[in-house]
Amino acid sequence: MPDDLAELAARFGAALRRAGLPVGPGRSERFATAVTLVRPASRRDLFNCALATLVSSRDQADVLRAVFTEVFGALDEAGQAPGSAPPAPSPPGPPPPAELGNATTTARAYTEILRSVDTSEDEPDSADDGEEIARPYLGSAVERLSGADFAELSAAELAELAAAMQKMTLAVPARRSRRRNRRPGGRRTDVRSTLRQARRTGGHAFRLIGEVPAKRPRRLVVLCDISGSMEPYARAMIQLLYCAAGGANAEVFTFATRLTRLTKALARTTPAVAIARAAQAAPDWNGGTRLGAALKEFNDRYGRRGMARGAVVLVISDGWDTGDPELVRREMERLSLVAFRVVWMNPRTKSASYQPLAGGMAAAWPYCDAVVSGHSLDAVSRLAAALADPVRQRAVPARLAG
Repeated sequence: MPDDLAELAARFGAALRRAGLPVGPGRSERFATAVTLVRPASRRDLFNCALATLVSSRDQADVLRAVFTEVFGALDEAGQAPGSAPPAPSPPGPPPPAELGNATTTARAYTEILRSVDTSEDEPDSADDGEEIARPYLGSAVERLSGADFAELSAAELAELAAAMQKMTLAVPARRSRRRNRRPGGRRTDVRSTLRQARRTGGHAFRLIGEVPAKRPRRLVVLCDISGSMEPYARAMIQLLYCAAGGANAEVFTFATRLTRLTKALARTTPAVAIARAAQAAPDWNGGTRLGAALKEFNDRYGRRGMARGAVVLVISDGWDTGDPELVRREMERLSLVAFRVVWMNPRTKSASYQPLAGGMAAAWPYCDAVVSGHSLDAVSRLAAALADPVRQRAVPARLAG
């Protein structure tokens, strides 16, 4: 018997959207919360929960009642929406789609649970008084999916996590700017501002205006592997970057057999469209992996021009490479000499027994400040902490240490 009211609310909301009502995830969540708080013991109470949370006008209430009747069954006169007339019987239409059929099955099963609760409450002397009645528990879809591996999520489930990702922040450390900000008690005196203020007092500078160096966030550069083994994680990471890294002005590149810049393709759009644009802009999506060649192309075309200088570089890859590991080692060394921090996100490191045996990962590991898994929404918090860490932790290459 189904026991997930979150799925029931989502499928009921989908049926209402197909009927023309603007029922999004927010309204579906409010409906599910109302069901949890009210614990409706009848079909009428369940309809009142839907009426209070899913519609905002009398016309919408009529549509809600029609869909509710189709999914949960007919209401009596007491269950009609206030001020609405009984709807005219409609001719039989085509059978409902599979999704609505699943919602109908779930809803009717839940109605049977409510009926069993009513029966047990009406018979206090029943022999089953000592048994607990199993009521469905409403769990948030985000809580249910936050611990799941991104590779196991469908496109629809990944879209459900977009709202939670928008509440997250992928911050990067600040760096000193050439500009200065005025502040009382600064170590240096802003002579121009001090003299400008002294004009108001006849040329006497009664208060010195100090200045301190201004700070600005470092640039975030992302190199995302979109090969076949990393495609599910690439979709999740691109959505995360769009939702959470907007304030960081991230420069996003993808690579499999070639390097593609996606910064403009991901600007001013929705997460779903961002993923579609990324797949369209990168012709090697879901292809092979040439990690060393991609790093070399980035260093030659962008890193040497200053994009990676003082930046936080995030590499998203499992480390599998069809090229020479020595090329990966050499290009990672070049990148580490100009970047402020290098963070590597490898979903394979979620296993406690993981060892960097892949040639590309083994060659890149010594030049990384942090290696995190980031395989789920819960694990993204460790990725965010690694990006925001203001301390460089990698060792100096051996040939430069002496």
